[in-house]
Amino acid sequence: MNSNRQDSQTRDAVVLIVDDEPGSLRLLYDTLEKAGYTVLVARDGASAILRLQHTSPDAILLDAIMPGLSGFDTCRRIKTNPLWAHIPILFMTGLSDTSDVLQGFDAGGVDYVIKPIREVEILARLRAHIVSAREIRLAHTAIDKAGLAIVRLDVHSQSVWCSPGVEPILQRLEIGTDNMNDSTWWANLLKENTTNLCIRALGDTTNGETLLLIRPQTASSKARDRVSRAALTPRETEVLSWIAKGKTDREIADILGISPRTVNKHLEHTFTKLGVETRTAAAALANQNFISTQD
Repeated sequence: MNSNRQDSQTRDAVVLIVDDEPGSLRLLYDTLEKAGYTVLVARDGASAILRLQHTSPDAILLDAIMPGLSGFDTCRRIKTNPLWAHIPILFMTGLSDTSDVLQGFDAGGVDYVIKPIREVEILARLRAHIVSAREIRLAHTAIDKAGLAIVRLDVHSQSVWCSPGVEPILQRLEIGTDNMNDSTWWANLLKENTTNLCIRALGDTTNGETLLLIRPQTASSKARDRVSRAALTPRETEVLSWIAKGKTDREIADILGISPRTVNKHLEHTFTKLGVETRTAAAALANQNFISTQD
């Protein structure tokens, strides 16, 4: 198969080229068209933004230095619009100083290609970013359809993306959302002991971002948090689980191969850690915790 042709993962992809140099524009246009892409062009930043109001390309090749609105400023404007923020932007420029490269990434670019452009390199980079962006969008669509409220935070705890379900939950709990994109907003919210909001970390992504699951606090999630904070030992957890199933001390002792007195000692420690006084209260809390883990 010709490596310059599109495969199934980039089929029907649209690329917007933004460059004020006619020669560079023509070379890129021919290269991408030959590789099977649908190509759009703009001669400056303002024209590129107008283009985006009518179409949503799969990627943007953006010249960093242009008269009028620079490529860096164009990128910043694109990234502030939720409808366009997902589009990967690859900078093209003759500048190669570290400060220029960093400026491109700070503006929201995902890659940086030094002119003169090499055909094989630009096609390889373009394909990689289009495939990655499409996979992310598929994941976002699945999250939306599942009705999950998910937040992606970057390494600075700044919101990169929120599913549509996040903001209604926060607003319903009267948590202001005006500063959700501020670099300290989520960090401060995570530090707060919010009784009506359950925030669960789902782990880190490959690029260091963090995924959070947002839910209104329910009786079961409160129980889960309470049991988690109690820091029960493995044996105390075992005893509690059998208490929740209605077993007596002697029955638990026979199951675990320990004495009833030892079972009673474990229960005393468990009651203290959970802040309950009766077997019934401990069993109810354990059952709520079990239900919450199935949510």
